[in-house]
Amino acid sequence: MARILVIRLGALGDFVQSFAPFAAIRAHHAHDEVDLLTQRAFAGLGAHAPWFDHVHVDARPGWHDLPALLAQRAFLRSYDFVYDLQTSRRSTRYFYLSGMKAWSGIGRGAVAEHDSPQRCAMHNGGRQRDQLRHAGLDGGLPVPDLSWLAAGGPVVEGTYGVLVPGASARHPAKRWPVERYAALATRMWARGIRPVIVGGRGESPLAAVIRHACPDALDLTGATSLLELGGVIARAACAVGNDTGPMHMAAALGVPSTVLFSAVSNPALSAPVGRYPGQVRVIYVRDLATLRVDRVAATLA
Repeated sequence: MARILVIRLGALGDFVQSFAPFAAIRAHHAHDEVDLLTQRAFAGLGAHAPWFDHVHVDARPGWHDLPALLAQRAFLRSYDFVYDLQTSRRSTRYFYLSGMKAWSGIGRGAVAEHDSPQRCAMHNGGRQRDQLRHAGLDGGLPVPDLSWLAAGGPVVEGTYGVLVPGASARHPAKRWPVERYAALATRMWARGIRPVIVGGRGESPLAAVIRHACPDALDLTGATSLLELGGVIARAACAVGNDTGPMHMAAALGVPSTVLFSAVSNPALSAPVGRYPGQVRVIYVRDLATLRVDRVAATLA
């Protein structure tokens, strides 16, 4: 039995978009031990997923901390093969640190080096599919069973839609103005769809603005783990949000989704991927401040 390591550190959207590659690797190594190296924030998701035998949290050793680097090297070398789905500078440095050749990633000299000249122009899903093809997994990417993700979380009675008004604090231009979400929430409630606001604890002020306009909206910001959030999203009638992790989760779970993109990010490279045609609608405008509520509301018809 071989020991296999999969590296996927973050962020949430990228982690979710690796569900299908995770499933493909697990199927390819059905009789091997398959472990995950990830960030602490995603360890719970990885532990509940059906694809891994063990989940390890990346210690992120400092590059001048020799004992920590030697420990990381020993950890990496305890595996027979490594799939680096992160392909970042840090994870590629792990390749060179390990001294291994049995590696799928972008490090030069790896036996399964992903050296496609078009890799940076590929959507995340296509890039990972091509990377695994270079590693000998030619069967494509399966539609993963996400029943483990859809089952949990608090039960919200009645018909509801999820709103995701937050996004990375480092990229405020990725956020549609919260006042527009508030106006959208009132329209949803008028149509019999209860708005449910999700996100991290830091996005609670956004939820307060929405609830001021629509008091019947439910604020779950900061109230769920990522695993519980999956269940809340899975049972929603629809989801509307910025280009951020929970919207990738909604798409993966088959929820009709409207995702708002600004010039900060390119949907051709990173748009959420749904389970059936027409499920995910992408609205792209250079400046989200110019996006009218009518246009977004029309996607919920």
